[in-house]
Amino acid sequence: MSERRDRIVAWSVTFLAYATYYTGRKGFSAAKKPLHDSLGISEATLGLIDTVYLAAYALGQFVSGALGDRVGARRLIGVGMLLSAACCVAFGASRTALFFGIAFCINGFAQSTGWPGTTRAMAEWTTLANRGSVMAFWSTCYQVGGLFATFLAGRLLGLWGWPAVFYGPAVLMSLVALVVFMFLRRGPSTRAAAQAASASVSAAPVVEAEVLPSERARAQRQVLKNPVLWCYGASYFFVKFIRYTLLFWQPYYLSHVLGYPPEIAVYVSGAFEAGGIVGVILLGVFSDRLQRWSRSAVAALGLLALAGTLLAYSQSGTGVLENIVLLALVGAALFGPDALLAGAAAQDAGGPHAAAMATGFVNGVGSIGAVLTGLAVPVISGGGSWKMLFPLLTSLAVFASAALLPTLRRGPTPSTE
Repeated sequence: MSERRDRIVAWSVTFLAYATYYTGRKGFSAAKKPLHDSLGISEATLGLIDTVYLAAYALGQFVSGALGDRVGARRLIGVGMLLSAACCVAFGASRTALFFGIAFCINGFAQSTGWPGTTRAMAEWTTLANRGSVMAFWSTCYQVGGLFATFLAGRLLGLWGWPAVFYGPAVLMSLVALVVFMFLRRGPSTRAAAQAASASVSAAPVVEAEVLPSERARAQRQVLKNPVLWCYGASYFFVKFIRYTLLFWQPYYLSHVLGYPPEIAVYVSGAFEAGGIVGVILLGVFSDRLQRWSRSAVAALGLLALAGTLLAYSQSGTGVLENIVLLALVGAALFGPDALLAGAAAQDAGGPHAAAMATGFVNGVGSIGAVLTGLAVPVISGGGSWKMLFPLLTSLAVFASAALLPTLRRGPTPSTE
C-alpha cells in the first residue's frame, strides 16, 4: 500500500472514528426531557450527571494525551470506542439517576480517548505546511458527527423511546472500533523520527526503545512549560463552556422554554453544528494562507464574531426559522476557533513527539470549563431566567479572544518540522 493511499485511509478512518464518538455522548442531551418527564429526574440532577461526565472527560484528556503518544493512536481509539459502547448499553438499561451518573462517568473517560487519539494520528499524517488546511476539512468530523448524532438521536427517540438513543450508538461505535483496529497505521512523521534517532547512535535494533521514549518525555515536559499552550487552554476554557452549554442544553431550552416538541427541538438544535462545518473549514484554510497571521490571531477574530452572534441570538424570538439561522451563525463562529485551537495550533506547538499530549492538554484545560456547565446552567436558568444565559456566553466569548493576545505573533514556519 502506497504512502498516499495510507494517508487517505488514515484521514478517513480517524474522521469516521471521531464523528462516531459523538453518537456515544449526544444521546443524553436528546433524552433529557423524556428522562425529566418519565422518571422525574430534576434539572439539577440532570446537570449533575453532565458535570460527572465532563469532569471524567476533562481528567481523561490529560491521561489520554500522555497515553496516546506512548501506545499509539490505533490502540487508544479502538479500546476507547469499545468502552464507550459498553457504557451506552449500561445507560440504556438504567432507570435511576445514580446508575445514569456511574455509566456516564465511565463514558467520560472512554470518550476522552477520542480527540488525543485521532489528532495524534493526524499529526503523523500532516506537516506544518498543510496542517491548517487539512485539519480544517478533517475537523468537521465533530460537526458532522454531532449533526449525525443529533438526527440519529431524534429519530431513535421518536421511533423507540429514550433507551434506543443509547443502544443504537453502542452498536455503531463497536463496528467503527473494528475498522480502526484493522486499517489505521502509524504515520510517516513517527517513522521518520525513529529513523533519525537510529542514525544518531549505534546499536540500531534498540534505538527506538531507548532514544524515542527519552525524546518523547522531554517533549511532553515542554508541553506543560509552554506559555502558548497555556494561553490556548485558557481561551479554550471559555470556548468549551459556551460549546457544551449549547450542545447539552439547547434541545432542552428549545423544548422546555420555547415549547418545541422534544423531537423537533433536537432537530432544530442541529443547526448549531451544521453552521460549524462552514466555520471550521474557512478558519482552517485562512490559517494556512494568511502568512502574516498566526493561527491564534485568526481564532481570536473568530471569537469576536462569536460574541456578536451570541448577542444577536439573545435577542431572538421563538420562530423556528429564526432559531435555525441564528444557531447556524453561532455554530460557524464558534467551531472555527474551537477546531483551530485544539487541533492545528496545538499540534504545531506539541511537535512530532508530543502532539497527543498538546491537544489533550489544551482540550483538558478547556474541558474544565465544560465541567462547570452542568452546575452553572441550572443555577443561571433558575426561576425561568434562561434569557440571561446568552449575554453571559457573549461575555465569555470576549474573554476567550482576550486570552489569546499574548500568542498573536506568527508561529513557526513549515520548514521547522
